[in-house]
Amino acid sequence: MTPLAEEHCRACTAGTPRVEGDELERLRAGLGSDWRVEGSTLLRRRLRFPDFVHAFGRATDVARLAEAEGHHPDLRVGWGYLEIELTTHAIGGLSRNDFVLAARIDALDG
Repeated sequence: MTPLAEEHCRACTAGTPRVEGDELERLRAGLGSDWRVEGSTLLRRRLRFPDFVHAFGRATDVARLAEAEGHHPDLRVGWGYLEIELTTHAIGGLSRNDFVLAARIDALDG
């Protein structure tokens, strides 16, 4: 487990700092290689599975983790895939919480 995955999400407000520039790149580098930063506002990962049941099962795992952390991604589930999108709506961009939750989701893989 990465050090980022050992952290927990903190409550965000409009004053929560956005992750940008060098910090954004450093935090992204601490995640699995399949996470993509889109613009400076979205962190996305697409997972593949052999069928719908496995994809839905992982979505359920992510939902439980997100609820425990109080930081909720957008999830899209379909036959053989789960797409996860993270952003911090309170600041209209990426916060440290997005990277913490992404790392904790990575840790679900083993």
